[in-house]
Amino acid sequence: MQKEDLRIVYMGTPDFAVESLRQLVEGGYNVVGVITMPDKPMGRHGSVLQPSPVKQYALEKGLRVLQPVNLKDEAFVEELRSLKADLQIVVAFRMLPEVVWNMPAMGTFNLHASLLPQYRGAAPINWAIINGDTETGITTFFLKHEIDTGEVIQQVRIPIADADNVEVIHDKLMNLGGRLVTETVDAILAGTVKPVPQEELLKLSEEELRPAPKIFKETCRIDWSKGVKAVYDFVRGLSPYPAAWTELVNADGTSQVLKIFQTEKHFFSHEEKIGAVSTDGKTYLRVALADGYLNILSLQLAGKKRMPVADFLRGYKASEGLFVE
Repeated sequence: MQKEDLRIVYMGTPDFAVESLRQLVEGGYNVVGVITMPDKPMGRHGSVLQPSPVKQYALEKGLRVLQPVNLKDEAFVEELRSLKADLQIVVAFRMLPEVVWNMPAMGTFNLHASLLPQYRGAAPINWAIINGDTETGITTFFLKHEIDTGEVIQQVRIPIADADNVEVIHDKLMNLGGRLVTETVDAILAGTVKPVPQEELLKLSEEELRPAPKIFKETCRIDWSKGVKAVYDFVRGLSPYPAAWTELVNADGTSQVLKIFQTEKHFFSHEEKIGAVSTDGKTYLRVALADGYLNILSLQLAGKKRMPVADFLRGYKASEGLFVE
């Protein structure tokens, strides 16, 4: 079978999933349908419906789009079956019921933004950086019952530099992912795929499994009791979105929520209290930690725009006794 004859159904929602779809379409692969999330209500009253990035791209290319609320809905399952897919590809979508992932003869494979079996879950890029990893990657694997546990088809590794944040790694993996998806399709067509059970990969690795659970607002609150490197990694692991945050507390007890996007670490012996904030009122704002200081370089007060620390200090009257918690 040639790639022009292979009937592919593609499933995805966010920006990360657009690049793989784009490379399939521009590569001449036969995408017969695109499944994405229902349009998201936006605006003050939810009166404006925002289509997903994948839907926007699919409509631009004239592709058939399905947006089921319930993936087990009989009408949706029948419509999906009518597309007669030989292969399904999932990138940043939802957990699929067996009736969906087990439908095509060649199976369903997923592109996941980690080196499985590490970082199974919803936020693999964030957690790899938060944990201070120096390497990550992408994996294609066949779907089975348990989420992110299927047999691995292919992997690509990339380094994580000390200054990289989520945006940088997201974009690198997104672009590499597009190529890996087409390479995986080619390998399936050529019959050269030799999938490896994740259990075998676990035996070869001495590392403990690290999960990548969904990130909520409270997950993003900075714990200043951790050391300089841990907080530095935490900030870049959530930057620029959803962003690490803390409360900036004045001497009189009033406080403001502060999002932090970029910091600079300095290991230094001192006797200041953990969380104490010092500044010259013009160029720097630093927080004392157990093993040094963290200079805040980019931040955002609630209701304001993100800005460099110098701009923030020009409009903020810093008092003595500032601290974060």
